[in-house]
Parts: sequence; structure tokens; C-alpha cells
Amino acid sequence: MAQAISRAGGLALVASAGGRLEPDLEAAGGELIRLPLQTKNPFSAARNALRLARVIRDRGVDIVHARSRAPAWSAWAAARMTGARFLTTFHGIYNARSPLKRFYNSIMARGDIVIANSEYTRGHVIEHYRTKPERVIAIPRGVDLEVFDRAMVRKEDVAAMRASWGLAVDDARCVVIAPARLTRWKGQLVLLDAVAALSKQDAVKVVIAGDAQGRDAYLAEMNAKIAEKKLQQVVAIAGHIGQMSAAFAASDIAVFPVIEPEAFGRGAVEAQAMGLPVIASKLGGYAETIIDGETGFLIAAGDVDALTRAIERIVGAGAEARRAMGARGSERARALYTKVALQNATLEIYHRLLSESGESSGSVSAQGSGGERR
Repeated sequence: MAQAISRAGGLALVASAGGRLEPDLEAAGGELIRLPLQTKNPFSAARNALRLARVIRDRGVDIVHARSRAPAWSAWAAARMTGARFLTTFHGIYNARSPLKRFYNSIMARGDIVIANSEYTRGHVIEHYRTKPERVIAIPRGVDLEVFDRAMVRKEDVAAMRASWGLAVDDARCVVIAPARLTRWKGQLVLLDAVAALSKQDAVKVVIAGDAQGRDAYLAEMNAKIAEKKLQQVVAIAGHIGQMSAAFAASDIAVFPVIEPEAFGRGAVEAQAMGLPVIASKLGGYAETIIDGETGFLIAAGDVDALTRAIERIVGAGAEARRAMGARGSERARALYTKVALQNATLEIYHRLLSESGESSGSVSAQGSGGERR
């Protein structure tokens, strides 16, 4: 969105503690306002609100766009202090085991307009937060087709990626990639049990790609299961992968065996854009982005047998059938889930808010982000 705002003649100020995407933000024409917005301490959040209000006044910000809960509270307060319009994007389905947690989560439903990243998420916001349906607009997350394009990936990058997974140049095994951060609800343990149950384990190489983000106990549990099931030659835990387009190009199937609903699940769309058939749990956004039997398979969450059968079915179908299924997925992803479509739809929301407030369309937009998920 920083890129889209800049190209439209606006100024994108991203208020955040910073992170690995800072160079990308600068290249997109955005500017980082470094603030510790990830804090959940109410006193710190109040100080952040005052700082944001000062930025809004000093820089002439028209719209404050919040994308996660902790920064959203500060952003909401700052917008109310200054008269800026307040917009949220509801990225996730948040746990709410107590009234206090539900109240904390509710900030994401308090935008003048709430953007939901899927129809599933939109329904959740309307049902659980009693938000008026006309205030909740579904805009699917977008894939950058300049990046996730098989034709743009160099052969040497694919070869290097496969080598890092322990695959020889002439290795004919079907590569199954499961890209997600390493956390229990993403279902990596379900996948390991399914791989252990495959009738022909020597036909596959399974790559679990993702950052543990400090969950060392869970990573140890995964490694213990790999050892217990004697899967050391079959499964590779690859850690964080920066070039996911090359990783998908080096793979044959993508798997997303989550055991809790994924609000959207962009990885599955990126994989399809790259021409991979996808297997995913029939939960949340996957039920929208994957057409069962056409672009991949949807299975019951946590069902090891169903996942085993789905993997065996795609592996056994052969390379030509996989390419045909992947081509259907790529065509659909490129028609429905592009970065440009997301940018344009969001800019339309900005223009709507500015029109309602009587501001000019050459607005300044500030975005708050804290990077939290659940």
C-alpha cells in the first residue's frame, strides 16, 4: 500500500517499531515513523497515541490505517484527538477467551470502515463484533505477480534451493513444501504423521519452511517426531526462506494443514500463482481460494488419513496432471488475487473516506503496524 499511495500522489507514513521490510518500504516510497507500537502496556500505548497525534498534525495526515490490535488502540485515540479518519484491516481471527480479551480485540472492528481480508473474515467481524455489514468490506490479500511468476525465477536459484534441501541434481522425488511459521496450529505435526503413513515415502521430499520465532520447544518436538518416525531422509526443516518464489518453483506441491481457521492464507494463493497444486485444511479462507478437485484438495482439519490420501493422490497422478492442476490454480489466482487489485480497492476506500469528510483526494495516509498475529 505504501507503493500504491506514493504512486497516487500521497504520502505513506508507516508507524512501526521497524523490521526486515524497512528497505522494501523505502523502495516503495514510504517513510518509517519509528514508534514502539507493539507494546500492550496501556501507559505506553497512551504515550504512543500522543506521539501519533503529533505526527498527524505535523504531517497533515488525513487517514490512519491500523493493521493490528496493539497499535490500533493508539491509532484510534490519535485519530479521535485530531479528527483524522480511522480505518482498520482485520487480518486475523483473534482468540477471545475472556471479556477483557474480546474488548481488546474489538478495536479492529471500530474503524470508520473495516477491511476484511476474506469473506470468511468479513462474516466473523459482523457476527462476533456486531459491526454493521455496510461498514465491513472484503478485500482479499494480493499476490505480487512481479515476484510470484515462475518465468521470473532463475534456474540457478531453483537448483541452489533444491541443493539446500539435500536434493541432488538428478533427484526425481516429488517435492512437497509446507511454508508457514513453526507453530502448532499451522499443523506441521499433522503433516509429519501423514508423511509417516505414506505407502511410498521414497517418492517424496517434504520441506517444512518457516521461522520458529523463538518456539524452540515446538521445534524440538518436531525434530523428535522426525527421529521417532525415521523421516530424516524424507523431511527437511528449512527455516525461514527469503526467496519464496524460488522455493515454490523448486517444489511440486504445497501443503497447508492448519488445525485452526486461517483468515485468508496468502501462501496458498502465492503457491497457486506459481503453478503448484495445493492441499489445505477446509477452514477459513482456504475454502475460498482453493477449488477442491480443480486447483488442489481441501481436507478435514487434523485428519492425518485424509492428508496422507491427498498427498498420495497428487504424487501418484504424475507430473503432467500436477502441471494441469497447477495451471488452473495459477489462472484463478492471477484473475482474483493480485496486488494491484488489493491496492486499487483500498485506494477506493481511502477516496470514499476523504469524500465523506470533505477532504481532497491528494491525501496523506498513515499506517500503523505492530506485526502481531493472534
